[in-house]
Amino acid sequence: VDKLHQRFKELWVRFNISNDDFIRTTEARHKALVCDILQQLHDKGEIYKDSYEGWYCTPCERFWTEKDLAEGNCPDCQRIVDNIKEYNYFFRMGKYQHWLVERIKNDPHFILPASRKNEVLGFLEKPLEDLCISRPKSRLAWGIPLPFDEDYVTYVWFDALINYISIHGSLDDIKASGFWPADHNMVGKDILTTHAVYWSTMLKAIGLEPPKNIFAHGWWTVNGQKMSKSLQNVVEPNKLIDQFGVDVIRYFLLREVPFGQDGDFSHKALIGRLNSDLANNLGNLLNRTVNMIKKYFGGVIPAPATEGPEDNLLTEKAGEVVSEVRKLYNELAYNKILQKIWELVDTTNQFIDKTGPWNLAKTDEGKERLKTVMYNSAESLRVLGILLNPFMPQSTESLMKQLGIETAIEEQGMGSINDWGGLKSGIQTQKA
Repeated sequence: VDKLHQRFKELWVRFNISNDDFIRTTEARHKALVCDILQQLHDKGEIYKDSYEGWYCTPCERFWTEKDLAEGNCPDCQRIVDNIKEYNYFFRMGKYQHWLVERIKNDPHFILPASRKNEVLGFLEKPLEDLCISRPKSRLAWGIPLPFDEDYVTYVWFDALINYISIHGSLDDIKASGFWPADHNMVGKDILTTHAVYWSTMLKAIGLEPPKNIFAHGWWTVNGQKMSKSLQNVVEPNKLIDQFGVDVIRYFLLREVPFGQDGDFSHKALIGRLNSDLANNLGNLLNRTVNMIKKYFGGVIPAPATEGPEDNLLTEKAGEVVSEVRKLYNELAYNKILQKIWELVDTTNQFIDKTGPWNLAKTDEGKERLKTVMYNSAESLRVLGILLNPFMPQSTESLMKQLGIETAIEEQGMGSINDWGGLKSGIQTQKA
């Protein structure tokens, strides 16, 4: 576990994924909050002791009901299960069923993608049972001991889920920090019900709001097959970064399929995106814009002069794209965001083709028009750089430097593209 933990941290750095902290459930600050919450809920009568009977799989450390079994064996590992009856502690999860159903029905953004909403509501059609949250120490040695009964340890979800908030200290600290509720709680589709039901009711019981949104992401297959060591088709992300660069991988993963659905990875599709979208479209737009500014204006961004009808089409498209991207971020519709951004890439390329800078440069009158054409082309690239920065941070920093913009994109922010014309004329472009 220690080795995997370190590998994940290193991979996050390579993928330019930033985080303020990285907490594990083995840390003292996490254990302290778990014990505090357990004690408070026990004192309020939200946790009680009762007998529990079920079919137990020792290797999986999990109970199953009779209907869950696969030909009498564990449905996960297919090993033999034992019928066990013992006393354990339970969280009164069932009492929050009506509240949770109403919350899901009344908040269209609570569970995303929207297709997953009915999955959770279907689970809640049956009476919601209370949640077993402990195991006897005699049978399970590891785990956080219950503060009110040292013969038992906390079991799985009542420990693991609290890790989302234990980074901020005590419950009072969490409530005062403004950190919670989270805007988005990102989970795998296989554990959506656990988060939407278990986690939401736990938070309700301790006086915290559930996340504003629980988003269930899909899985990646490779050439139509599930990743498997036996098939030797596991995609190693570090090797992909070494071969293609991190921004290409980030772009492909977020552009190729609707976020939340399963996606299929292939090198052919990746190379297709690299060549078509990034090299031929965006890369070509940047190169020819910077090169023409160098050729016609000595590499200095010109001040706009004579306008034409093509300018309005470009600025209107830019405004439309910026507005639509803002809306799509709230839906975490990343592939749609990138599709929309590429509409501006295409429109800017078409703008250059229609205005023909190479022809305008031949006459004095045309040169006045050329100033506006090249300025607007560069300004469109500035807007594109800001829009694409969350997806391709390294590439967009390079784009900005080529335009002669020294201010970090994070300091410019989305607000700087509300109005067209944020690019300063007179600045010197640079080579990549």
